[in-house]
Amino acid sequence: MTHVDPVLVQRARVQRIANLAKRVGYVLFLLSMVLFFVALATNLPSGLTAAAAAALIAGCVVLAPAILLGYAVRGAERDDEENHRR
Repeated sequence: MTHVDPVLVQRARVQRIANLAKRVGYVLFLLSMVLFFVALATNLPSGLTAAAAAALIAGCVVLAPAILLGYAVRGAERDDEENHRR
């Protein structure tokens, strides 16, 4: 019977969530840039500029915690390796 470490399972789950959130955040940044340049080319209509700003803000809200979680998981893995816990 194989023993499954619940800490490693939780760490893997957090890493998957962080990776997904990073992808979503970067896509929102890309969407924001595309919307901004489309708005710039079409005389800056307020709807497009508002959508670009909303995508930028949403990208920041999603991406910042995702980056921190990613660093936390890597730090925990590095600490485990340095202290021979695996």
